[in-house]
Amino acid sequence: MNRTEFIIATAIILFVAFALGWFASWLINRFTRVTKAEIGELDKMAQSLHDAEETRDQAITYLQQREAEMTNQHAQTEAELRAAMDGLREARREAEELRSYIERQNAG
Repeated sequence: MNRTEFIIATAIILFVAFALGWFASWLINRFTRVTKAEIGELDKMAQSLHDAEETRDQAITYLQQREAEMTNQHAQTEAELRAAMDGLREARREAEELRSYIERQNAG
């Protein structure tokens, strides 16, 4: 193989490598490119996701407010129950005092 044949063979090999690289690049670009329709769909999905996150945040806020209201109402109910129990205890004590007073009056 003389010098001219070697240069031609090297040029052919380099051209084939370039052509294969270009073809591979074209295939990858062809399969991975995003069309305008896909971009529109991605925009719709992003908007839907944003709306869903906003709805979730509103639901969480509502539940936190509702929980605070229920906790407050529970505390008020417990305070009313304690007050009612104290009143009932006082009424029973007073009724017992009146019974013993009446019994002393009847006995004496």
